[in-house]
Amino acid sequence: MAAVRWKSTLYPSEQFVEACGAIVFDTSTNPSQVLLQHYVPDDEWLLPKGRRNCNESRKDAAIREVREETGYAIQLRPVTMATRAPSDLESADVKDVARTYDSLTEPFMLDVRDLGTGKGVKLVWWFIADLDRFAGEGEVQFRPEFVPCDKAVEKLTFKKDREVLTKALELVDHAANHFEKDSVGVHVTALGTAA
Repeated sequence: MAAVRWKSTLYPSEQFVEACGAIVFDTSTNPSQVLLQHYVPDDEWLLPKGRRNCNESRKDAAIREVREETGYAIQLRPVTMATRAPSDLESADVKDVARTYDSLTEPFMLDVRDLGTGKGVKLVWWFIADLDRFAGEGEVQFRPEFVPCDKAVEKLTFKKDREVLTKALELVDHAANHFEKDSVGVHVTALGTAA
């Protein structure tokens, strides 16, 4: 029997749950604002997210959960970001290294939460989105509020939410960086290594 090459933990379906959320930007304001929600019962400031339903894509779950919790309809924002997932234009055996692609609406962050001994894990997939419109009332325990980006990080209650928002802000501001693009949409740094 072969030894394991990396640390691995298996979770049967009853031991994991997936959730999806989005960092929602309102670019109609200057400066831009980000959507937070105040969870009134515990006086916590959070990012909108919730459990993915059976047979639902992660993207659809993020869009639905933001709408359900906050009352706002959103559109996922294409961003330039690094990922280890290959482009659909590359060969199947492309090397497993991070590459930077334009116009991705993929999750930019995965939070793996250990739920405690015997309770499994929660996988939270995070997307970046833009406000589309107000679509109706959200869940009563949440009070949504758009907050200027420079104030939103410090307003969030939990460190992990602050880290997720900080990364989203970095990706949205990424357009200021200068890269050269190769023929498959992979950005290459000035040193010629995949970024």
